[in-house]
Amino acid sequence: MSKHASPIHAAEEEQKAIFAREKPPPIPFKKFLYNSHEGTVLGRTAGSWAKIGTFYFLFYCVLAALVAVCMWVFFQTLDPRTPKWQLDQSLIGTNPGLGFRPLPSEDNVESTLIWYKGTEEKNYKQWTDALDDFLKDYRTPGQISGRGQNIYNCDYTQPPPPRTVCDVDIKQYGPCTLENHYNYHKSAPCVFLKLNKIYGWVPAFYNNSNSLPHNMPSELSEYIKTVEATSKHTMNTVWVSCEGENPADIENVGPIKYYPRRGFPGYYYPFENSEGYLSPLVAVHFERPIRGIIINIECKAWAHNIIHDRHERLGSVHFELLID
Repeated sequence: MSKHASPIHAAEEEQKAIFAREKPPPIPFKKFLYNSHEGTVLGRTAGSWAKIGTFYFLFYCVLAALVAVCMWVFFQTLDPRTPKWQLDQSLIGTNPGLGFRPLPSEDNVESTLIWYKGTEEKNYKQWTDALDDFLKDYRTPGQISGRGQNIYNCDYTQPPPPRTVCDVDIKQYGPCTLENHYNYHKSAPCVFLKLNKIYGWVPAFYNNSNSLPHNMPSELSEYIKTVEATSKHTMNTVWVSCEGENPADIENVGPIKYYPRRGFPGYYYPFENSEGYLSPLVAVHFERPIRGIIINIECKAWAHNIIHDRHERLGSVHFELLID
């Protein structure tokens, strides 16, 4: 064999020597936090910290400025009052839903049951308080931003001028008022209905009794015919009907009255997100519902361009009454 080691052998020897060397002792944590001998904090000198701090400060300033410019450009494409996508192009669509108040408490948000005992104020107070809270804006319209300056007393023959909104006078709601406890203390409760707002939606009214649908409740169709004969100009209305869902419910719900009228007047539409706009309301007064039994009730809004779908909650709303 040669006296001189081959290059491969030399490399192997050198590797063994490297592995055989003693590893440097780990730096104590306290010394890593502050090394008085080298003048470092967390392994860096003051100058090093100043350089890296300056770099990241400038980096994040530039990044924040870029984000701010992008957001500014984005908001220039939006109108705070007019949605970019409307009606058929929007997720909401063109078929409004119907809502009711009072709603059950937040602990039971999935429920649609209005359940109380009319002889106990503590029992029905949660429902009247919920209505008080809901109607607060209607009772004090001046507290809404901009409202009070542009309120107009609309009528079927006097639609609102530009940049104004129609007043909703809740003093015309018969027994369904705060002073009367919304008639809950008499076991004859009032339930308020509102049509969900869709920007730019214009109802196609049933303003001719010859065009009424066959599935409209006969009681409502007869009422519309009476209105047509006596005050035809009020036919531009989104009509409302409430009735028991099943034959037993129809028998138990008793007589129903509507305030201030039997629907939502057409002069409130279209909704254009005007300052201070409030949705019109219909108060439904259940005069003598049978006590001690759950009564299923379905209310519907009626117009040519309102489709009713109970499963999708389109054009109608369901709730139950139980009065002990």
